[in-house]
Amino acid sequence: MDTREKAVEAKEASIRLAAIPGNVKNKALAEVAHALEQRQADILAANRADMEKAQSENLASPLLKRLKFDEGKIKEVCDGLHSLIGLPDPVGQTLSAVELDEGLELYRVSCPIGVIGIIFESRPDALVQISSLCLKSGDAVLMKGGSEAANTNHILADIISQASVDAGIPQGWLNLLEARSDVAEMLGMDEYIDLIVPRGSNEFVQHIMQNTNIPVLGHADGICHVYVDSHAEIDMAVKVTVDSKVQYVAVCNAVETLLVHQSIAEAFLPKAKEALEANGVELRGCARTTKVIDVKAATEDDWSTEYLDLILSVKVVDSLNEAIDHINRYGSGHTDVIVTADRSNGIKFMDYVNSAGVFMNCSSRFSDGFRYGLGAEVGISTNKIHARGPVGLEGLVIYKWRLMGSGQTVTEYSGDGGKTFTHQQLQKDFE
Repeated sequence: MDTREKAVEAKEASIRLAAIPGNVKNKALAEVAHALEQRQADILAANRADMEKAQSENLASPLLKRLKFDEGKIKEVCDGLHSLIGLPDPVGQTLSAVELDEGLELYRVSCPIGVIGIIFESRPDALVQISSLCLKSGDAVLMKGGSEAANTNHILADIISQASVDAGIPQGWLNLLEARSDVAEMLGMDEYIDLIVPRGSNEFVQHIMQNTNIPVLGHADGICHVYVDSHAEIDMAVKVTVDSKVQYVAVCNAVETLLVHQSIAEAFLPKAKEALEANGVELRGCARTTKVIDVKAATEDDWSTEYLDLILSVKVVDSLNEAIDHINRYGSGHTDVIVTADRSNGIKFMDYVNSAGVFMNCSSRFSDGFRYGLGAEVGISTNKIHARGPVGLEGLVIYKWRLMGSGQTVTEYSGDGGKTFTHQQLQKDFE
């Protein structure tokens, strides 16, 4: 089946999937989790083949980390599936209800977007997370993963598709695209695909946006910051910084730049250096940083680099305002953290930093759909329309207007002496 045939099949499946009851979708998700557990040995074998090939081709270390799909990852995605089952069905929710006049009621009701095109690299767990979110939200999905994960993606897509179809989900709701040329072909299928979610480098995301008429939802680089304020508790600041950097380094919500208020630098930086270097982190500091601790000098490029590796740039700043200005200039609008005991400084930081996630006194790694209670995420959006931050179920549904009448015509409400609208809020759901 070629790319266009898969897109046509997905479009047809999406129409039927939109009306599938929530209990059927939940049953399918449970069957998918069970099938993944039962086929664990096959999945691990496929991933080993991908890992061996990637290592022989000297794939970059961050991509290798993302590519690995071991027993822990299988358990993690299955936990995510069970968590997703426990969430309310996002489809068919009444978002507003208004009586326009007696017997004329207007409802805004959530519904699936339709067909989602996903382009991602390296991470097989993303295939499970994204497809399961699409299933729960009633969307069909076309997925194009990186060639480095071809074996793992293929077996995962087969398992998920078969288990869900056996549970009552329409055939063709999930299709895997495997050729490089499929991406270019997908971008021209605006008659079949309703939304594209790219996950990759800034250059890649910009390429997608510039070469399609299909709406694009996504983020590019994850240049995240931790700012240690003058009122920070030092041990807390060290703990938050280390977790933000090293808990899982090859991800978009790992911190890449550490900003430190000048009044606390001499007390904080030596302790931070010791803790970070104990975890294998290479520090690159501004001129003021290198006067306090012995680290490699940072360049201008460091402030706008997403390392996805055990490297952290460090800059000493004079004020909270300078920290905010630095983040808004060099950051990617993803997730940024302030560590401070001064709540007013924390609130100011949250108000003025122009990012999807603004945190106070906690790790940047909390910027995650599963940790937010969204079940999982299709990605983290730095857009300012439709969905922002970790995109879970709410980002995969839209709404339609449903008007329930009893024979009314617009003529009755026109001209002098015509009927008037009441526009009264209704306290009831669409049934």
